[in-house]
Amino acid sequence: MDERMTDWSTLTDACGSADHVRGLLDRFAADPSGVWSEVMDHLCPQLDTAFPASYAALPRLAEIATACSPDDLAWVLLAAGAITSCSPGLSEPDSPLAIYSAPIGVLHHLTDHLLSQGAFEAEDYLNLLQALLSFEGVETWDRCLDGLASGEYEVDCPYCGVNVFIVIGQDESFACSDDYALGEVEKTPLQPTRTQLLEGLPWRLFTRATADGQRDVAHGIAYLFGRAACPDCGTDFSVAERVVALRGARLG
Repeated sequence: MDERMTDWSTLTDACGSADHVRGLLDRFAADPSGVWSEVMDHLCPQLDTAFPASYAALPRLAEIATACSPDDLAWVLLAAGAITSCSPGLSEPDSPLAIYSAPIGVLHHLTDHLLSQGAFEAEDYLNLLQALLSFEGVETWDRCLDGLASGEYEVDCPYCGVNVFIVIGQDESFACSDDYALGEVEKTPLQPTRTQLLEGLPWRLFTRATADGQRDVAHGIAYLFGRAACPDCGTDFSVAERVVALRGARLG
């Protein structure tokens, strides 16, 4: 789909008419880091809401990403990734993932290459990895890997319902039901999934992070897809399943 044929006046963004979006994207192409926040305010506010103009911008974003400098590329990919993560899945009628599959494929290729070539801090790496997953139509994990950067997820026990902090660190990984930042609390150790038992997406994420030199991220993935015990009632549960359940509850 040719962005030059888009009638922006018929589309909407977060502020109403999208008639200005063509010019906004031209300014973004000239200064990705400087205009990124403005682009997100109009096309993907809070990084979790997209509009017809947002998806229509994907072909232009793919063009910008293809032409921009390596230093600016991540800004463009993160903008496109945030928009794509809002898309209904491929099983939905008229999914933007299908309509804009060609530019999304270009964005995926560029993200895949950048991840393998760059020396990123864990947070930046995880943000780009989430963008890669969004271009593949992977749900939930295109938005929920960032807890590995902060080292914390908050879930609830599937049995007693108590809020549980899942803390994933290099020195210690544990679950607790009290605010561990305030002092000593009762902790139960997390149990990582052994590498040879990982499969599917967890295995792909683990091997990808390892190959990209992101050993701390790979370490966290083994715990994220491992198991925890509720510190209050002792119930054993899958950390990833509780993260997904909480994500679904928030979307609902």
